[in-house]
Amino acid sequence: MNTNSEHPLFLDLAYSQCNKHGESICGDAFRFEKSDSDGRVVAVLSDGLGSGVKANILASMTATMASKFAAVPNYSILHAAEIMMSALPICQVRKISYATFTILNAWPDFSIRIVEMGNPPFLLFRQGEPIKIPFERLESEQWNDRKMKIYHFTAQNEDRIIFFSDGISQAAMGTPEWPLGWRESGCAAFVNEILGKTPSISSHELCNAITKEARRKEPRRINKDDMTCASLYFRHPRKMLIFTGPPYDRKHDAECARIIDTFDGEKAVCGGTSAEIIARELNRELKMDLGSISSEMPPMSTMQGIDLVTEGIFTLTKATGYLEKADAFMPRNPAGLLAEMMRRNDLIYFLVGTRINEAHQDPNLPQELELRRNIVQRIAGILKNQLLKKVDIKYV
Repeated sequence: MNTNSEHPLFLDLAYSQCNKHGESICGDAFRFEKSDSDGRVVAVLSDGLGSGVKANILASMTATMASKFAAVPNYSILHAAEIMMSALPICQVRKISYATFTILNAWPDFSIRIVEMGNPPFLLFRQGEPIKIPFERLESEQWNDRKMKIYHFTAQNEDRIIFFSDGISQAAMGTPEWPLGWRESGCAAFVNEILGKTPSISSHELCNAITKEARRKEPRRINKDDMTCASLYFRHPRKMLIFTGPPYDRKHDAECARIIDTFDGEKAVCGGTSAEIIARELNRELKMDLGSISSEMPPMSTMQGIDLVTEGIFTLTKATGYLEKADAFMPRNPAGLLAEMMRRNDLIYFLVGTRINEAHQDPNLPQELELRRNIVQRIAGILKNQLLKKVDIKYV
C-alpha cells in the first residue's frame, strides 16, 4: 500500500440546503458529478420560481439539463441556455417559466469556467481575501430578458469558490439591521471572518456555517425562501487510513502495525481484535473510553497515536448509513465520528484483514468476512461517487 505518493491539488466540494419555512421540499436544486472521460467536475445550482413542489420541478429540470449540457465538450452555452429556458413548464399563475442557474466546470488542471444567470454572483477567496474576476456578458435574442455572465480563470492552491441562491443573500430582508438583506457583501464578510479564524475549514463545514448564519439572521429564524450554499476548496489532499479486521496470516500483524504507525494522516482502527493487534505490536495501552458507553452503540477505546478506535462491523455499518443520508451534522457517537472523519478527508485508504473472527466463525459460510468486504465496498462507492473522494483498498 503506497500512501506516500505525491498528489496534485484536490477539489473539496460540498453543499448545504435549508427548505423554506413550512415546506417539505426544497425549491433549489444542486447537482454535481465527475466525468470519467476527462476528470472534469461539473456542479450546477438552480433556483426555481417560487417555492415548494413547483419550484423543485423547475430547479431540478434546469440542474439536470445543465449538468448534461455542461458535460459535453465544447458545448454552446447560449444554445444550451435557450433549450433549457424553452423546456421549462409555464407557471399557470404567473404565466412565466423561470429558473436561475450557476454552472461550474472545473478541469483537472484547475481551469475554471462559471456561467451565471439570475443567481447572486459567486465569491472567490484567494489567500483568505475576496477577489473579483472579470466576466463577459452573453444575451439571448430569443429570451432578451435573460442575461448571462461567463467567467474564466485558473484556481490556485487554497482558493475557495462559494455560490448560493438568493435565499442566502436576501436573508433578513426588510429588517432594521438588514433592510436590503444580508447581500453578497454580508456573506463575503462572514466568510472572511471564518477563514481568518479557521483557514483550513472544510467545504462541508463552511457552507453549513453560511446557511446557518443566513437563517440566524431571519426574524425568529424563520427563513422566507429556500437556502442553498455550495463551496469548493482547492487544497493539498488530506489523508486517512482505516484498519479493520485481522490479517489472514498472523505473520502480517507487524507489517499492518508498521503501516499504521508510519501513516501521515488521520488513523482509525475499527474492530476489537484489530485494535488489540496494533496495541500488542506497537506496545501501546488500549483503554476503553467509559464516556462513550451507550445503549445504542458499542463504546470507543483510546490508544496513543490513533485518532479513533471503535468496534468493527456494527460501527462501519452505521457509518455507511450516515454517509448515505448525507446528514449535515453527524451524531457524536463512534459511527458518526468515523463518518465525519471520512467526509473531511480526501484520500481514504482501507487496510482490510481477511481472517475470520474465531468467535463468529461458521466453517460453511464465513459471513463476517463477506460482510466486512461488502461494507467496505459500499463505503468506497459512496465516497467516490457521492463525495468525489479517492479510495484505495488493500486486503491482507
